[in-house]
Amino acid sequence: MSHPRNFRFGIQGRGMGPRQEWLEKVHRIEDSGFSTYLVLDHFVRGLDPVAALGAVAMATTTLRLGSMVFDNDFRHPAVLAKAAATIDVLSGGRLELGIGAGWLREEYDQVGMTFDPAGIRIDRMIEAVHFMKRVFVEDSVTFSGDHYATENLVMPPKPVQQPYPPIVIGGGSKRILTVAGQEANIVGFTTRALPDGSKDTADMTAAATHRKIGWVRDAAGDRFDDIELTTMVSDVVVTDDRQAAARDLAGKMNVSVEDVLGSPQVLIGTVDEMVDDLQRRREEFGLSYFVVVEGFMEKMEPVVARLAGK
Repeated sequence: MSHPRNFRFGIQGRGMGPRQEWLEKVHRIEDSGFSTYLVLDHFVRGLDPVAALGAVAMATTTLRLGSMVFDNDFRHPAVLAKAAATIDVLSGGRLELGIGAGWLREEYDQVGMTFDPAGIRIDRMIEAVHFMKRVFVEDSVTFSGDHYATENLVMPPKPVQQPYPPIVIGGGSKRILTVAGQEANIVGFTTRALPDGSKDTADMTAAATHRKIGWVRDAAGDRFDDIELTTMVSDVVVTDDRQAAARDLAGKMNVSVEDVLGSPQVLIGTVDEMVDDLQRRREEFGLSYFVVVEGFMEKMEPVVARLAGK
């Protein structure tokens, strides 16, 4: 890339410790140079994302706030749009609105929600995104779709970020990444979800990532260069022997050592090696925004110190 985006790093929060410990962790994330604190949206794990992001908005000053990602099926899009605009206002314009079609069948079953086929869930999500983009900017919204309808809806507040907070959509399938290329400001790449809710670990290779980026590029057309590309780094291994660590992960994932070392979703080695790998991945894939779970925060801090904003 001739003019690569600056690096950004995010932390996906999963812990639910005592209030003071949680606040201290959020402050450490902000002070360490991470760009974004992201919250899950699951019944079966983590904090409620609306409440948590509202708290982070009031407790921080520069840290951006993200949902990774709101499950569209859990809320009417008017409810989600109201919450998102409120968080954006309370944070002074720091929200990144991630939305997905839902994938974890286990929690749908546990709460008695129908887990529709993927095509239906994605269609609903697309309609929700179209509705929210309108309600964020229009004074009164009359919307009629296959899944949602409103009439003369007047709903303050309007978000600080105009026309609306960055929309984040990601996944591993061609359908969802095509939608992301058409609708999102930030596109995330993950391994493909299997019907049983597990992840296809063989879908994390460099070749798979190039294929997925191609889907987004085709769908985005002329706006592709305006899209920020991100991925979730699922493994961070600090070691002086990256070959041995890669062999260990390759055995667990049923892929080759070369696949592990080339995957943008894995970081293995010394800090210098990780820095070099991230710079190569930005050049090769256009990825500039990397997210890790909070358990990897300490391992990533020296890498973030070297690369964030550069």
